[in-house]
Amino acid sequence: MIIGSGRPRMRKTIIALAVTALAATGAVTVVFKSTNAMAAALVEDEGADCPVPGSVSLTSNSRLPDPFRRVDGTRISTKADWRCRRAEIRELSERYVYGDKPAKPASVTGTVSSSSITVNVSHNGRSSSFSASVQLPSGTGPFPAVVVYGGFGADTATIRAAGAAVISYDPFTVGREGTPRNNKQGAFYSIYGNTSSTGLLMAWAWGVSRIIDVIEQSGGNILRADATGVTGCSRYGKGAFVAGVFDQRIGLTMPIESGSGGAPIFRGIPGESGSQPLSSAYGEQPWLGDAFSAFTGNPNTLPVDTHSAVAMVAPRGLFIMENPHIDWLAARSGSNAALAGAEVYKALGAGDNITYWSDVADGTHCASRPEWRTPLQQTIQKFLLKTGNAAGTMRISSRKPGNLAEWRDWQTPVLGDGPPTTPPTTPPTTPPTTPPTTPPTTPPTSPPTGSGCTASVSLNQWTGGFVATVRVTAGSASITGWTVSMTLPSGASVTNAWNVNRSGNSGAVQFTNVSYNGSVAAGQSTEFGFQGSGTGTGMTPTCVPR
Repeated sequence: MIIGSGRPRMRKTIIALAVTALAATGAVTVVFKSTNAMAAALVEDEGADCPVPGSVSLTSNSRLPDPFRRVDGTRISTKADWRCRRAEIRELSERYVYGDKPAKPASVTGTVSSSSITVNVSHNGRSSSFSASVQLPSGTGPFPAVVVYGGFGADTATIRAAGAAVISYDPFTVGREGTPRNNKQGAFYSIYGNTSSTGLLMAWAWGVSRIIDVIEQSGGNILRADATGVTGCSRYGKGAFVAGVFDQRIGLTMPIESGSGGAPIFRGIPGESGSQPLSSAYGEQPWLGDAFSAFTGNPNTLPVDTHSAVAMVAPRGLFIMENPHIDWLAARSGSNAALAGAEVYKALGAGDNITYWSDVADGTHCASRPEWRTPLQQTIQKFLLKTGNAAGTMRISSRKPGNLAEWRDWQTPVLGDGPPTTPPTTPPTTPPTTPPTTPPTTPPTSPPTGSGCTASVSLNQWTGGFVATVRVTAGSASITGWTVSMTLPSGASVTNAWNVNRSGNSGAVQFTNVSYNGSVAAGQSTEFGFQGSGTGTGMTPTCVPR
Protein backbone atom coordinates (compact mmCIF):
# COMPACT_ATOMS: atom_id res chain seq x y z
CA MET A 1 0.00 0.00 0.00
CA ILE A 2 1.30 3.47 -0.88
CA ILE A 3 -0.06 6.53 0.87
CA GLY A 4 0.98 10.05 -0.06
CA SER A 5 1.31 12.95 2.29
CA GLY A 6 -1.43 15.53 2.19
CA ARG A 7 -0.17 17.58 5.14
CA PRO A 8 1.07 21.12 4.53
CA ARG A 9 4.80 21.71 4.46
CA MET A 10 4.62 25.34 5.54
CA ARG A 11 6.20 24.45 8.90
CA LYS A 12 9.45 23.54 7.23
CA THR A 13 9.49 26.74 5.17
CA ILE A 14 8.71 29.13 8.01
CA ILE A 15 11.69 28.27 10.17
CA ALA A 16 14.15 26.85 7.65
CA LEU A 17 16.05 30.16 7.47
CA ALA A 18 16.46 30.29 11.25
CA VAL A 19 17.75 26.72 11.40
CA THR A 20 20.05 27.28 8.44
CA ALA A 21 21.53 30.27 10.21
CA LEU A 22 22.13 28.20 13.32
CA ALA A 23 23.70 25.48 11.20
CA ALA A 24 26.19 27.99 9.89
CA THR A 25 27.43 28.55 13.46
CA GLY A 26 27.48 24.86 14.28
CA ALA A 27 24.62 25.17 16.78
CA VAL A 28 22.41 22.63 15.02
CA THR A 29 24.86 19.73 15.13
CA VAL A 30 26.99 20.50 18.17
CA VAL A 31 24.79 18.42 20.44
CA PHE A 32 25.63 15.31 18.43
CA LYS A 33 29.36 15.97 18.61
CA SER A 34 29.45 15.80 22.38
CA THR A 35 29.24 12.63 24.42
CA ASN A 36 28.19 14.85 27.33
CA ALA A 37 25.11 16.16 25.48
CA MET A 38 23.92 18.00 28.58
CA ALA A 39 22.17 20.89 26.84
CA ALA A 40 18.84 20.83 25.08
CA ALA A 41 18.60 22.28 21.59
CA LEU A 42 18.14 25.97 20.87
CA VAL A 43 15.08 25.45 18.68
CA GLU A 44 11.95 23.34 18.78
CA ASP A 45 12.82 21.40 15.63
CA GLU A 46 16.46 21.34 14.52
CA GLY A 47 15.65 19.43 11.32
CA ALA A 48 13.10 21.89 9.96
CA ASP A 49 15.17 22.48 6.80
CA CYS A 50 15.61 18.77 6.04
CA PRO A 51 13.76 17.09 3.12
CA VAL A 52 10.20 15.94 3.76
CA PRO A 53 9.60 12.33 2.67
CA GLY A 54 7.00 12.04 -0.06
CA SER A 55 4.88 8.95 -0.60
CA VAL A 56 6.26 5.85 1.11
CA SER A 57 5.40 2.21 0.57
CA LEU A 58 3.74 0.70 3.63
CA THR A 59 5.03 -2.85 3.52
CA SER A 60 4.51 -5.32 6.32
CA ASN A 61 7.48 -5.79 8.65
CA SER A 62 7.04 -7.66 11.93
CA ARG A 63 10.41 -6.38 13.18
CA LEU A 64 11.10 -2.86 14.39
CA PRO A 65 12.07 -0.59 11.48
CA ASP A 66 15.76 0.27 11.30
CA PRO A 67 16.11 3.76 12.83
CA PHE A 68 19.41 4.25 11.00
CA ARG A 69 17.97 3.60 7.52
CA ARG A 70 16.76 6.61 5.53
CA VAL A 71 13.56 6.58 3.51
CA ASP A 72 15.66 6.23 0.33
CA GLY A 73 17.07 2.94 1.64
CA THR A 74 20.58 4.10 2.54
CA ARG A 75 21.91 4.02 6.09
CA ILE A 76 23.34 6.97 7.92
CA SER A 77 27.08 6.78 8.62
CA THR A 78 27.91 9.90 10.66
CA LYS A 79 26.45 11.42 13.81
CA ALA A 80 25.67 14.55 11.81
CA ASP A 81 23.42 12.43 9.55
CA TRP A 82 21.08 11.86 12.48
CA ARG A 83 19.66 15.39 12.28
CA CYS A 84 17.91 14.81 8.96
CA ARG A 85 17.21 11.13 9.64
CA ARG A 86 15.43 12.27 12.80
CA ALA A 87 13.45 14.74 10.69
CA GLU A 88 12.30 11.87 8.46
CA ILE A 89 11.13 9.90 11.49
CA ARG A 90 9.36 12.98 12.80
CA GLU A 91 7.47 13.45 9.53
CA LEU A 92 6.39 9.81 9.33
CA SER A 93 5.37 9.78 13.00
CA GLU A 94 3.19 12.84 12.49
CA ARG A 95 1.71 11.50 9.28
CA TYR A 96 0.76 8.03 10.50
CA VAL A 97 0.66 8.10 14.32
CA TYR A 98 0.10 11.42 16.09
CA GLY A 99 -1.03 14.00 13.54
CA ASP A 100 0.70 17.21 12.54
CA LYS A 101 2.33 19.45 15.11
CA PRO A 102 2.29 22.93 13.58
CA ALA A 103 5.24 25.27 14.02
CA LYS A 104 5.15 28.19 16.42
CA PRO A 105 2.06 30.33 15.65
CA ALA A 106 2.35 33.84 14.25
CA SER A 107 1.96 35.37 17.72
CA VAL A 108 2.70 33.85 21.10
CA THR A 109 2.69 36.17 24.10
CA GLY A 110 2.24 35.73 27.82
CA THR A 111 3.60 36.28 31.29
CA VAL A 112 5.70 34.38 33.80
CA SER A 113 5.40 35.02 37.54
CA SER A 114 6.41 33.12 40.65
CA SER A 115 2.95 31.54 40.73
CA SER A 116 1.68 31.26 37.14
CA ILE A 117 2.29 31.31 33.39
CA THR A 118 -0.21 32.71 30.91
CA VAL A 119 -0.12 31.88 27.20
CA ASN A 120 -1.90 33.85 24.46
CA VAL A 121 -1.81 32.53 20.89
CA SER A 122 -2.95 34.12 17.62
CA HIS A 123 -2.66 32.61 14.16
CA ASN A 124 -4.51 33.10 10.88
CA GLY A 125 -7.13 35.31 12.49
CA ARG A 126 -7.87 32.89 15.33
CA SER A 127 -6.79 33.16 18.95
CA SER A 128 -6.83 31.14 22.17
CA SER A 129 -5.37 31.32 25.67
CA PHE A 130 -4.53 29.02 28.55
CA SER A 131 -2.51 29.15 31.76
CA ALA A 132 -0.48 26.99 34.15
CA SER A 133 0.42 27.35 37.81
CA VAL A 134 4.01 27.53 39.09
CA GLN A 135 5.58 26.36 42.35
CA LEU A 136 9.16 27.46 42.96
CA PRO A 137 11.73 25.54 45.01
CA SER A 138 13.61 27.16 47.85
CA GLY A 139 16.64 29.24 46.97
CA THR A 140 17.41 31.96 44.49
CA GLY A 141 16.39 31.74 40.84
CA PRO A 142 16.20 31.63 37.96
CA PHE A 143 15.21 27.99 38.23
CA PRO A 144 14.91 25.09 35.82
CA ALA A 145 11.36 23.81 35.60
CA VAL A 146 9.50 20.54 35.06
CA VAL A 147 6.11 20.65 33.35
CA VAL A 148 3.87 18.19 35.22
CA TYR A 149 0.85 17.03 33.23
CA GLY A 150 -2.38 17.24 35.21
CA GLY A 151 -0.49 17.29 38.52
CA PHE A 152 0.06 13.58 37.92
CA GLY A 153 3.66 12.66 37.18
CA ALA A 154 7.01 12.34 38.92
CA ASP A 155 6.91 13.21 42.61
CA THR A 156 6.68 17.00 42.76
CA ALA A 157 8.23 17.16 46.23
CA THR A 158 11.32 15.39 44.90
CA ILE A 159 11.41 17.69 41.86
CA ARG A 160 11.38 20.81 44.03
CA ALA A 161 13.82 19.33 46.54
CA ALA A 162 16.21 18.73 43.65
CA GLY A 163 16.08 22.46 42.86
CA ALA A 164 13.58 22.66 39.99
CA ALA A 165 10.28 24.51 39.79
CA VAL A 166 7.02 22.68 39.06
CA ILE A 167 4.75 23.92 36.28
CA SER A 168 1.31 22.33 36.75
CA TYR A 169 -0.15 22.03 33.27
CA ASP A 170 -3.76 21.07 32.60
CA PRO A 171 -3.62 19.55 29.09
CA PHE A 172 -7.42 19.47 28.85
CA THR A 173 -7.40 23.26 28.37
CA VAL A 174 -5.48 22.65 25.13
CA GLY A 175 -7.15 19.42 24.01
CA ARG A 176 -10.21 18.20 25.88
CA GLU A 177 -10.97 14.53 26.42
CA GLY A 178 -14.52 13.23 25.96
CA THR A 179 -14.95 14.83 22.54
CA PRO A 180 -15.55 13.07 19.20
CA ARG A 181 -12.83 13.14 16.58
CA ASN A 182 -14.87 15.42 14.34
CA ASN A 183 -15.48 17.98 17.08
CA LYS A 184 -12.30 18.27 19.14
CA GLN A 185 -12.19 21.10 21.67
CA GLY A 186 -9.52 23.17 23.44
CA ALA A 187 -6.99 25.91 22.73
CA PHE A 188 -5.21 23.93 20.00
CA TYR A 189 -8.40 23.18 18.10
CA SER A 190 -9.63 26.76 18.46
CA ILE A 191 -6.62 27.70 16.31
CA TYR A 192 -6.42 24.75 13.91
CA GLY A 193 -10.07 23.66 13.69
CA ASN A 194 -12.15 21.13 15.62
CA THR A 195 -11.94 18.61 12.76
CA SER A 196 -8.13 18.64 12.77
CA SER A 197 -6.71 15.14 12.33
CA THR A 198 -4.12 15.85 15.03
CA GLY A 199 -4.68 13.77 18.16
CA LEU A 200 -4.81 15.02 21.73
CA LEU A 201 -1.29 13.85 22.60
CA MET A 202 0.22 16.08 19.93
CA ALA A 203 -2.10 18.96 20.80
CA TRP A 204 -0.97 18.71 24.41
CA ALA A 205 2.66 18.69 23.25
CA TRP A 206 1.98 21.85 21.23
CA GLY A 207 0.74 23.47 24.44
CA VAL A 208 3.97 22.59 26.27
CA SER A 209 5.95 24.14 23.42
CA ARG A 210 3.98 27.37 23.71
CA ILE A 211 4.72 27.46 27.46
CA ILE A 212 8.41 27.20 26.60
CA ASP A 213 7.98 30.05 24.06
CA VAL A 214 6.64 32.29 26.82
CA ILE A 215 9.45 31.31 29.21
CA GLU A 216 11.97 32.18 26.48
CA GLN A 217 10.38 35.60 26.01
CA SER A 218 10.21 36.34 29.74
CA GLY A 219 13.88 37.21 30.10
CA GLY A 220 14.76 34.29 32.36
CA ASN A 221 14.45 36.13 35.66
CA ILE A 222 12.23 33.47 37.27
CA LEU A 223 12.49 30.36 35.09
CA ARG A 224 15.38 29.33 32.86
CA ALA A 225 14.48 28.90 29.21
CA ASP A 226 17.33 26.43 28.64
CA ALA A 227 16.36 23.92 31.32
CA THR A 228 12.87 22.47 30.92
CA GLY A 229 11.69 18.96 31.73
CA VAL A 230 8.33 17.26 31.32
CA THR A 231 6.61 14.41 33.16
CA GLY A 232 3.22 12.73 33.52
CA CYS A 233 1.71 9.37 34.45
CA SER A 234 -0.78 7.12 32.65
CA ARG A 235 -2.53 9.16 29.91
CA TYR A 236 -0.40 12.09 31.05
CA GLY A 237 2.62 9.81 30.66
CA LYS A 238 1.66 9.36 27.03
CA GLY A 239 1.45 13.14 26.73
CA ALA A 240 4.77 13.80 28.45
CA PHE A 241 6.48 11.27 26.18
CA VAL A 242 5.15 12.91 23.02
CA ALA A 243 6.03 16.40 24.28
CA GLY A 244 9.65 15.41 24.83
CA VAL A 245 9.86 13.64 21.49
CA PHE A 246 8.64 16.62 19.47
CA ASP A 247 10.34 19.59 21.13
CA GLN A 248 14.12 19.48 21.21
CA ARG A 249 14.26 22.32 23.73
CA ILE A 250 13.06 19.89 26.41
CA GLY A 251 16.17 18.72 28.22
CA LEU A 252 14.61 15.90 30.26
CA THR A 253 11.59 13.72 29.39
CA MET A 254 10.09 11.53 32.15
CA PRO A 255 7.02 9.48 31.12
CA ILE A 256 5.56 7.18 33.78
CA GLU A 257 3.47 4.03 33.16
CA SER A 258 2.36 5.41 29.78
CA GLY A 259 0.90 2.16 28.38
CA SER A 260 -0.54 1.70 24.89
CA GLY A 261 -0.15 4.87 22.87
CA GLY A 262 2.82 5.86 25.02
CA ALA A 263 6.31 4.35 25.08
CA PRO A 264 5.54 0.62 24.44
CA ILE A 265 6.17 -0.56 20.90
CA PHE A 266 2.99 -0.86 18.82
CA ARG A 267 4.19 -4.09 17.23
CA GLY A 268 4.60 -5.77 20.62
CA ILE A 269 1.26 -4.87 22.17
CA PRO A 270 -0.92 -7.37 20.20
CA GLY A 271 1.23 -10.23 21.47
CA GLU A 272 1.59 -9.05 25.06
CA SER A 273 -1.01 -10.78 27.21
CA GLY A 274 -3.39 -8.46 29.01
CA SER A 275 -2.10 -5.22 27.48
CA GLN A 276 -4.54 -2.56 26.30
CA PRO A 277 -5.25 -3.31 22.61
CA LEU A 278 -4.33 -0.65 20.08
CA SER A 279 -7.95 -0.40 18.99
CA SER A 280 -8.90 0.35 22.60
CA ALA A 281 -6.18 2.98 23.01
CA TYR A 282 -7.27 4.58 19.74
CA GLY A 283 -10.94 4.50 20.61
CA GLU A 284 -10.91 5.34 24.33
CA GLN A 285 -10.03 8.98 23.60
CA PRO A 286 -8.78 10.75 20.47
CA TRP A 287 -5.25 10.56 21.86
CA LEU A 288 -3.62 9.39 18.63
CA GLY A 289 -3.99 11.02 15.23
CA ASP A 290 -6.92 10.05 13.04
CA ALA A 291 -4.62 8.31 10.54
CA PHE A 292 -3.62 5.71 13.13
CA SER A 293 -6.99 4.00 12.67
CA ALA A 294 -5.51 2.19 9.65
CA PHE A 295 -2.94 0.44 11.88
CA THR A 296 -4.85 -0.63 14.98
CA GLY A 297 -5.39 -4.10 13.52
CA ASN A 298 -1.94 -4.43 11.92
CA PRO A 299 0.84 -2.23 13.30
CA ASN A 300 3.38 -4.18 11.22
CA THR A 301 2.75 -1.88 8.25
CA LEU A 302 3.75 1.25 10.18
CA PRO A 303 7.00 2.71 8.80
CA VAL A 304 7.96 3.74 12.36
CA ASP A 305 7.37 2.51 15.90
CA THR A 306 7.83 3.97 19.36
CA HIS A 307 11.48 2.90 19.55
CA SER A 308 11.97 5.54 16.86
CA ALA A 309 10.23 8.07 19.12
CA VAL A 310 12.60 7.11 21.94
CA ALA A 311 15.45 7.66 19.49
CA MET A 312 14.10 11.10 18.57
CA VAL A 313 14.73 12.23 22.14
CA ALA A 314 18.44 11.36 21.80
CA PRO A 315 20.85 12.65 22.88
CA ARG A 316 18.75 14.57 25.44
CA GLY A 317 17.85 13.17 28.85
CA LEU A 318 15.19 10.45 28.95
CA PHE A 319 13.96 8.61 32.07
CA ILE A 320 11.20 6.06 31.33
CA MET A 321 9.44 4.64 34.39
CA GLU A 322 7.14 1.63 34.04
CA ASN A 323 5.05 -0.72 36.15
CA PRO A 324 5.36 -4.44 35.31
CA HIS A 325 2.68 -5.48 37.83
CA ILE A 326 -0.26 -4.28 35.70
CA ASP A 327 -0.55 -6.18 32.41
CA TRP A 328 -2.69 -3.42 30.85
CA LEU A 329 0.36 -1.11 30.81
CA ALA A 330 2.40 -3.29 28.40
CA ALA A 331 5.72 -2.93 30.24
CA ARG A 332 7.37 -5.70 28.19
CA SER A 333 6.74 -3.72 25.01
CA GLY A 334 7.93 -0.62 26.85
CA SER A 335 11.26 -2.23 27.70
CA ASN A 336 11.70 -3.26 24.07
CA ALA A 337 11.10 0.34 22.98
CA ALA A 338 13.76 1.51 25.43
CA LEU A 339 16.28 -1.16 24.46
CA ALA A 340 15.91 -0.45 20.74
CA GLY A 341 15.89 3.34 21.13
CA ALA A 342 18.95 3.13 23.36
CA GLU A 343 20.89 1.83 20.35
CA VAL A 344 20.59 5.29 18.78
CA TYR A 345 21.74 6.88 22.04
CA LYS A 346 24.80 4.60 21.99
CA ALA A 347 25.55 5.34 18.33
CA LEU A 348 25.48 9.08 19.09
CA GLY A 349 27.88 8.63 22.00
CA ALA A 350 25.15 9.43 24.54
CA GLY A 351 24.35 6.01 26.00
CA ASP A 352 24.58 7.45 29.51
CA ASN A 353 21.66 9.80 28.85
CA ILE A 354 18.85 7.23 28.86
CA THR A 355 17.42 5.43 31.89
CA TYR A 356 14.67 2.81 31.91
CA TRP A 357 13.31 1.53 35.23
CA SER A 358 10.58 -1.08 35.65
CA ASP A 359 12.15 -2.96 38.55
CA VAL A 360 9.68 -1.83 41.23
CA ALA A 361 8.06 -3.70 44.12
CA ASP A 362 4.78 -1.81 44.38
CA GLY A 363 2.16 -2.37 41.68
CA THR A 364 -0.05 0.61 42.57
CA HIS A 365 -0.69 2.65 39.44
CA CYS A 366 1.09 6.04 39.42
CA ALA A 367 2.47 5.67 42.96
CA SER A 368 5.41 7.77 44.19
CA ARG A 369 7.95 4.98 44.29
CA PRO A 370 11.08 5.00 46.47
CA GLU A 371 13.01 3.16 43.72
CA TRP A 372 12.65 6.16 41.42
CA ARG A 373 13.49 8.89 43.94
CA THR A 374 17.29 8.82 43.61
CA PRO A 375 17.46 8.48 39.79
CA LEU A 376 14.85 11.25 39.54
CA GLN A 377 17.04 13.57 41.57
CA GLN A 378 20.11 12.55 39.59
CA THR A 379 18.54 13.13 36.20
CA ILE A 380 17.23 16.56 37.23
CA GLN A 381 20.67 17.49 38.51
CA LYS A 382 22.34 16.25 35.34
CA PHE A 383 20.05 17.56 32.62
CA LEU A 384 18.37 20.61 34.18
CA LEU A 385 20.71 21.95 36.86
CA LYS A 386 23.86 20.77 35.00
CA THR A 387 25.48 19.83 38.31
CA GLY A 388 25.54 16.02 38.07
CA ASN A 389 26.95 13.33 35.84
CA ALA A 390 25.19 10.12 36.91
CA ALA A 391 25.13 7.52 34.16
CA GLY A 392 21.82 6.21 32.88
CA THR A 393 20.85 2.62 33.56
CA MET A 394 18.47 -0.12 32.46
CA ARG A 395 16.62 -1.61 35.44
CA ILE A 396 14.32 -4.08 33.71
CA SER A 397 11.98 -6.16 35.85
CA SER A 398 12.17 -9.92 35.41
CA ARG A 399 8.35 -9.82 35.30
CA LYS A 400 8.34 -8.04 31.93
CA PRO A 401 11.81 -8.29 30.34
CA GLY A 402 12.26 -7.08 26.81
CA ASN A 403 14.19 -9.05 24.22
CA LEU A 404 15.64 -6.83 21.54
CA ALA A 405 16.98 -9.75 19.51
CA GLU A 406 13.40 -10.82 18.77
CA TRP A 407 12.50 -7.43 17.41
CA ARG A 408 15.32 -6.25 15.19
CA ASP A 409 17.02 -7.52 12.07
CA TRP A 410 19.44 -4.59 11.92
CA GLN A 411 22.73 -3.87 13.62
CA THR A 412 23.84 -0.64 15.26
CA PRO A 413 26.41 1.16 13.11
CA VAL A 414 29.53 2.91 14.32
CA LEU A 415 28.75 6.53 13.40
CA GLY A 416 31.65 8.78 12.46
CA ASP A 417 32.24 12.35 13.56
CA GLY A 418 32.37 13.80 10.04
CA PRO A 419 29.88 16.03 8.21
CA PRO A 420 26.53 14.79 6.88
CA THR A 421 26.93 12.37 4.00
CA THR A 422 23.84 13.80 2.33
CA PRO A 423 23.36 17.59 2.27
CA PRO A 424 20.01 18.73 3.76
CA THR A 425 18.91 20.13 0.39
CA THR A 426 19.24 16.79 -1.44
CA PRO A 427 15.82 15.27 -2.26
CA PRO A 428 15.18 12.07 -0.33
CA THR A 429 15.04 10.01 -3.54
CA THR A 430 18.60 10.99 -4.53
CA PRO A 431 21.35 8.59 -3.37
CA PRO A 432 23.87 10.11 -0.94
CA THR A 433 27.03 11.60 -2.40
CA THR A 434 29.06 9.37 -0.08
CA PRO A 435 27.70 5.86 0.42
CA PRO A 436 27.39 4.62 3.98
CA THR A 437 30.60 3.12 5.26
CA THR A 438 28.73 0.31 7.00
CA PRO A 439 26.41 -1.79 4.78
CA PRO A 440 23.11 -2.65 6.45
CA THR A 441 23.92 -6.32 6.66
CA THR A 442 27.46 -5.92 8.03
CA PRO A 443 27.88 -6.34 11.81
CA PRO A 444 29.55 -3.39 13.55
CA THR A 445 32.50 -5.59 14.54
CA SER A 446 34.62 -7.54 12.08
CA PRO A 447 33.73 -11.23 11.97
CA PRO A 448 36.46 -13.75 12.76
CA THR A 449 38.52 -14.78 9.76
CA GLY A 450 38.54 -18.47 10.69
CA SER A 451 35.75 -20.94 11.23
CA GLY A 452 33.95 -21.21 14.55
CA CYS A 453 32.43 -18.30 16.42
CA THR A 454 33.25 -15.44 18.74
CA ALA A 455 31.25 -13.68 21.46
CA SER A 456 31.29 -10.17 22.86
CA VAL A 457 29.36 -8.65 25.74
CA SER A 458 27.97 -5.17 26.40
CA LEU A 459 26.87 -4.18 29.87
CA ASN A 460 24.32 -1.91 31.52
CA GLN A 461 25.47 -1.79 35.15
CA TRP A 462 23.81 -0.20 38.17
CA THR A 463 24.40 -0.46 41.91
CA GLY A 464 23.61 -4.05 42.81
CA GLY A 465 22.74 -5.37 39.37
CA PHE A 466 23.26 -5.38 35.60
CA VAL A 467 21.90 -6.43 32.21
CA ALA A 468 24.32 -8.12 29.80
CA THR A 469 23.75 -8.37 26.04
CA VAL A 470 25.92 -11.03 24.37
CA ARG A 471 26.51 -11.08 20.62
CA VAL A 472 27.50 -14.37 18.99
CA THR A 473 29.17 -14.00 15.58
CA ALA A 474 29.91 -16.85 13.17
CA GLY A 475 33.29 -16.98 11.47
CA SER A 476 34.03 -17.73 7.82
CA ALA A 477 31.63 -20.68 7.83
CA SER A 478 28.07 -20.98 9.07
CA ILE A 479 27.35 -22.71 12.36
CA THR A 480 24.30 -24.73 13.45
CA GLY A 481 24.67 -24.31 17.20
CA TRP A 482 26.86 -22.60 19.76
CA THR A 483 27.90 -22.52 23.42
CA VAL A 484 29.12 -19.39 25.16
CA SER A 485 31.10 -19.80 28.38
CA MET A 486 31.54 -16.98 30.84
CA THR A 487 32.80 -16.69 34.41
CA LEU A 488 30.79 -14.28 36.50
CA PRO A 489 32.60 -12.15 39.09
CA SER A 490 32.48 -13.18 42.71
CA GLY A 491 29.06 -12.46 44.21
CA ALA A 492 27.34 -12.07 40.83
CA SER A 493 24.39 -14.29 39.92
CA VAL A 494 22.11 -14.68 36.89
CA THR A 495 18.50 -13.90 37.80
CA ASN A 496 16.88 -14.04 34.37
CA ALA A 497 17.88 -14.83 30.78
CA TRP A 498 16.30 -14.66 27.34
CA ASN A 499 17.01 -16.17 23.91
CA VAL A 500 19.25 -18.78 25.53
CA ASN A 501 19.46 -21.89 27.71
CA ARG A 502 21.92 -21.78 30.60
CA SER A 503 23.77 -24.11 32.93
CA GLY A 504 24.40 -22.57 36.32
CA ASN A 505 23.70 -19.14 37.75
CA SER A 506 27.05 -18.14 39.26
CA GLY A 507 30.74 -18.75 38.76
CA ALA A 508 31.43 -20.52 35.46
CA VAL A 509 28.17 -20.39 33.49
CA GLN A 510 27.49 -21.89 30.06
CA PHE A 511 24.88 -20.49 27.67
CA THR A 512 23.62 -22.54 24.71
CA ASN A 513 21.40 -21.57 21.82
CA VAL A 514 17.67 -22.22 21.74
CA SER A 515 15.94 -23.76 18.74
CA TYR A 516 15.50 -20.62 16.70
CA ASN A 517 18.92 -18.93 17.02
CA GLY A 518 21.43 -21.76 16.73
CA SER A 519 21.95 -21.44 12.98
CA VAL A 520 24.07 -18.40 12.17
CA ALA A 521 25.32 -17.68 8.65
CA ALA A 522 28.98 -16.95 8.01
CA GLY A 523 29.90 -13.48 9.29
CA GLN A 524 26.45 -12.91 10.76
CA SER A 525 25.38 -12.51 14.39
CA THR A 526 22.67 -13.32 16.88
CA GLU A 527 22.18 -12.02 20.42
CA PHE A 528 21.00 -13.20 23.81
CA GLY A 529 20.81 -11.47 27.13
CA PHE A 530 20.60 -11.98 30.85
CA GLN A 531 19.99 -9.96 33.99
CA GLY A 532 22.12 -10.43 37.07
CA SER A 533 22.67 -9.29 40.61
CA GLY A 534 26.00 -7.93 41.78
CA THR A 535 28.51 -6.64 39.25
CA GLY A 536 29.09 -7.89 35.73
CA THR A 537 32.30 -5.94 35.14
CA GLY A 538 35.18 -7.93 33.72
CA MET A 539 33.26 -10.82 32.14
CA THR A 540 34.97 -12.32 29.08
CA PRO A 541 32.80 -14.64 26.96
CA THR A 542 34.18 -17.39 24.75
CA CYS A 543 32.25 -19.18 22.02
CA VAL A 544 32.53 -22.64 20.48
CA PRO A 545 30.24 -24.08 17.79
CA ARG A 546 28.22 -27.23 18.52
